Amino acid sequence: MARMLSIKDAINEALDQEMSRDPTVIMMGEDIVGGTGAQGEEDAWGGVLGVSKGLYGKHPNQMMDTPLSESAYVGAAIGAATTGLRPVAELMFIDFMGVCFDQMFNQAAKFKYMFGGKAETPVVIRAMCGTGFRAAAQHSQMLTPLFTHIPGLKCVCPSNAYDTKGLLIQSIRDNDPVIFLEHKNLYQDQADVPEEPYAIPFGEANVAREGKDLTIVTYGQMVKRSLEAADALSKNGIEAEVIDLRSISPIDMDTVIESVEMTGRCLCVDEANPRCSIASDVSAKVAEEAFGALKGPIRMVTAPHAPVPFTPSLEDVYTPSSDEIVKVATSMVKG
Repeated sequence: MARMLSIKDAINEALDQEMSRDPTVIMMGEDIVGGTGAQGEEDAWGGVLGVSKGLYGKHPNQMMDTPLSESAYVGAAIGAATTGLRPVAELMFIDFMGVCFDQMFNQAAKFKYMFGGKAETPVVIRAMCGTGFRAAAQHSQMLTPLFTHIPGLKCVCPSNAYDTKGLLIQSIRDNDPVIFLEHKNLYQDQADVPEEPYAIPFGEANVAREGKDLTIVTYGQMVKRSLEAADALSKNGIEAEVIDLRSISPIDMDTVIESVEMTGRCLCVDEANPRCSIASDVSAKVAEEAFGALKGPIRMVTAPHAPVPFTPSLEDVYTPSSDEIVKVATSMVKG
């Protein structure tokens, strides 16, 4: 049975159901338990934005508050995963990966390879990403490309509540380390979400909107803006196909290539900085595999190659908008 649920609540429900199903699923993070017992409080805060609020009362033996040391508890979660547990470590903001990146890319990502395929590290590292909260340069980055460069890491960035629940459940059940990125500007967006648990496989993009004139390839918050742009383009006689990658490592290039071969045009939209981004990666693969089908140059709409500004007006300009997508898409089709 489906009902409307926000992305924030879809995450909460997925965690609740997986901890109920499997006692080896545990949570670690800063302030996910903090507040319980203080001044009569009976519930935990549930993280910096309260995403896991209400879970500690149901699963007190599976949730652990950690010191303010990402390197310590992310490393502990990775170690716990090698012993048979399935930890979900909450990194408040993806920007904080800088202090625990070694544990991710030099340890978790390489255990299976270094131990002849015998080692499994079923750990999920959740983190908020992206702009929109006026949180400035150290709390607003879209660092997805850094993880997709690392063999051994899987990386997911959903755009809606239905995908969020299914992809998080898949992440928890997966036997490899998964970076699960939640766009904080989408937390309140709602969609129909089934009550029962379900998993969405990695590496299967979703055609969020069908069209014949050009292909827009994107993920995360940019799916929402690309769909808004596609609606505006349709009023001007341009039908855009919007592909939501959902997981960006592994990435479903087959769906992208099939679409580009049909439309003849490819626009890659990415909130990350342009150099070595998901947009540039997709652009390169399309040029390699579908060059003969192209009717014009591949184009990209991305953030500029600069830190995220704090000033609201500047952050709005920094973040790719639906108007910008419309402008570039129109020029691709109509010249």
